[in-house]
Amino acid sequence: MRIGSHQLKNNLIVAPMAGVTDRPFRQLCKKLGAGMAVSEMVTSNSLLYGSAKTRRRADHTGEVEPVSVQIAGSDPAMMAAAARYNADNGAQIIDINMGCPAKKVCNVMAGSALLRDEPLVARILEAVVGAVPETPVTLKIRTGWDKSYRNALSILRIAQESGIQALAIHGRTRACGYSGEAEYETIAAVKSEASIPVIANGDITTPEKARYVLETTRADAIMIGRAAQGRPWLFREIGHYLATGEKPPAPEVAEIHSILLDHLDELYGFYGELAGMRMARKHIAWYTRGLADSASFRHAMNQLESTREQLDAVNDFFWRARERSSRLVYLDAERGVREAA
Repeated sequence: MRIGSHQLKNNLIVAPMAGVTDRPFRQLCKKLGAGMAVSEMVTSNSLLYGSAKTRRRADHTGEVEPVSVQIAGSDPAMMAAAARYNADNGAQIIDINMGCPAKKVCNVMAGSALLRDEPLVARILEAVVGAVPETPVTLKIRTGWDKSYRNALSILRIAQESGIQALAIHGRTRACGYSGEAEYETIAAVKSEASIPVIANGDITTPEKARYVLETTRADAIMIGRAAQGRPWLFREIGHYLATGEKPPAPEVAEIHSILLDHLDELYGFYGELAGMRMARKHIAWYTRGLADSASFRHAMNQLESTREQLDAVNDFFWRARERSSRLVYLDAERGVREAA
């Protein structure tokens, strides 16, 4: 799959997730098989460019290309300025957020709330594309505002006329949030009329589901978010399955332990000791969910206040898990894991 001049190594993309797709997570997913990873959204408010949080989100030092940065906002001029700022600071692809369903985003008429105002959508897209003529611009949306107002096809036409170079669609409306099941009929309808690449997103949790979504929608690529939390090797598994038709064996406990330790090291280096230790808590919880004794382990681990204590607890937990079994079997992204018999 190609976006502008950037040829991706495959059609597996990491979805932008606030508080998750930081540089350590993006790099890890790319290492384990993702063709591209989109950053967590960066505000279009120029007053925040100097904040430590925004600078960290815009930090792409050493990141495997292409670097895709998502921006969010509702003012065309501010969005254009944000696109230029990020392009000048290393972004090779600019992604526009019109898919986030969070109330704090939609309440300021950003994210998926924009889908209710198609003229504003057009003004934003034209402003951003015009601001970075040398940088491809992509768009992330939902199928519409609610089930009675699915307007993804209309947004596609606006996007194509504005010069958007790829469109990612989550198979739920804004009103759905993350409840219920994603539907792919709308994505298939958009793909049938699209002249730009279409990326399908929503509930892709297994290699089999990945192939089903690609076949059902005829999308050019798939985007995976929550299912990769604590399970970044899912991209490797999907890539192998799509290429061979065979599922690879579940990762061994020793490999999961090693991946987690590398992830923690990157988090500590990226955020600093205290912030890195706190950021790591949710990742450790995701890596260990569903395992024997994981609930009590997570409770105790969340009380720790140093990286040394955190690492010791993780090592102790995984050494005990390795004594019980050499391999874990992942059931699905929602239910977590169980130890192999």
